[in-house]
Amino acid sequence: MTEIRAAIVTGASSGIGRATAQRLAKDGCHLLAVGRDERALQATCDAIVTAGGVAHALVADVTASDAPKNIVAKAMGLFGRIDVLVNAAGIIASGAVADTTDAAWDTMLDVNVRAPFRLIREATSALNASRGAIVNVSSVTGTRAFPGVAAYCVSKAAVDQLTRVAALEMAAAGVRVNAVNPGVVVSNLHRRGGMDDAKYAAFLEHSKATHPLGRPGSPEDVADLIAFLASSQSAWITGTTVSVDGGRHLTCLR
Repeated sequence: MTEIRAAIVTGASSGIGRATAQRLAKDGCHLLAVGRDERALQATCDAIVTAGGVAHALVADVTASDAPKNIVAKAMGLFGRIDVLVNAAGIIASGAVADTTDAAWDTMLDVNVRAPFRLIREATSALNASRGAIVNVSSVTGTRAFPGVAAYCVSKAAVDQLTRVAALEMAAAGVRVNAVNPGVVVSNLHRRGGMDDAKYAAFLEHSKATHPLGRPGSPEDVADLIAFLASSQSAWITGTTVSVDGGRHLTCLR
């Protein structure tokens, strides 16, 4: 009998998280899908089940004090193991250094850095036991600076460094830790960050010029890379931050 692979994906109610949950399920993983939007999260799981996969929803705010314990306990209760952890939950907001408030700064780092750090810490024992894999969703802003999104840039740079440190510390147990660094991806992220429909449409149009391959990305573009980094095909890859951005990281600001 083939042993199951169990995966946790946060931010699974939309965008990259949703696409990743669906892709991992297609690859045979049993999924614990985590998110705040109950209806959207259940829709993710229903789509996976309809396609023949296995998925369970857990409605949770990843920043809550008890979230890591509850998420890991739920996965272990369902599957008895954790093979893959994907930290895809994240937020974005505009704000230059001069006008970013303490509260806005703290919220950004709480969601984008502290939450994945705490979940990795909680899942370490289970991942060690399975010699599992972690994939963190970072951004091109983790490796390149952009004006007007100061807290977001810093949060994603911190995710990249967390990825490298965790990779070194967990390597002895056979656990691999990598990050993906997307460019602009068509999802709800920017609209939730404050863009109205008109500004978002203009932003996506402008992205055709700022990404050398001539288009913004899709959630599936990123999910394919995450699935690879979570699989045995990347068994000798750890501590990497991999650009998946249509070449955006190669360009200067324009």
